[in-house]
Amino acid sequence: MEGPKLTDVVLLACGSFNPITNMHLRMFELARDHLQDTGRYRVVKGIMSPVGDGYKKKGLIKGSHRLEMARLATETSDWITVDSWESLQPEWVETAKVVRHHYEELPAAEQNNDDVDTVKYAKKRRIKENYFKGSSHQKSKERPQVKLLCGADVLESFAVPNLWKQEDIIEILGHGLVCITRSGCDPHKFINQSDVLWKYRNNIHVVHEWVTNDISATHVRRALRRGQSVKYLLPDPVLRYIKEHDLYNAESEQKNADVVLAPLQRFTGASSS
Repeated sequence: MEGPKLTDVVLLACGSFNPITNMHLRMFELARDHLQDTGRYRVVKGIMSPVGDGYKKKGLIKGSHRLEMARLATETSDWITVDSWESLQPEWVETAKVVRHHYEELPAAEQNNDDVDTVKYAKKRRIKENYFKGSSHQKSKERPQVKLLCGADVLESFAVPNLWKQEDIIEILGHGLVCITRSGCDPHKFINQSDVLWKYRNNIHVVHEWVTNDISATHVRRALRRGQSVKYLLPDPVLRYIKEHDLYNAESEQKNADVVLAPLQRFTGASSS
């Protein structure tokens, strides 16, 4: 007797990755375990999508560096890839549009050998082989679901005025969201307090991180500015890349310091001071 048909899922993480840390990578593994343990899903791919320079976040270094660090960090993964589409856009792209882009592109991306140029060929082939092998449902033409992967702090940011459009939140939740808990955040409480999150609560998967890990890119940048060690917080290839290019210092942290964050500019009409 065949088991229940599984729904294929692609996990998509959007963010600055400034720099990418071991916790960013752990989020993918935690989310995959959680979804597959439900017996309803099969996670076939993970996509890391660094935000473009147009986001204008304070201390955000060039996207080319953040992309390369993400690629270096995922070289040892047989299922997590890095995609450059978002970071190469001339202006900041709303997360809902990024989710939509990957949802629309996935069928072609999984079936063509020349789909995207953001991962090495050998890794592309390995991911494709993992996707197509196994039970018969994988060979169907049903489009995989794309679920946004994020930390609890991102979920709570939905309540920040003018940071998100309501229709974008609804679109993202329509696809599905996987939220990893963080210290000091209570996703269940926040979902209960939000009417829109409550309405789509069945599309929100809250993953409890029992091994508490509070690594943040902000803390990493601070340590780097002060000449302190960040070894074991980042993958070694990423740490070497940062040192080779002298990426994080007092000067880089002041980048965009006098610029209004792109979402606030777009949704309120605010501009730089």
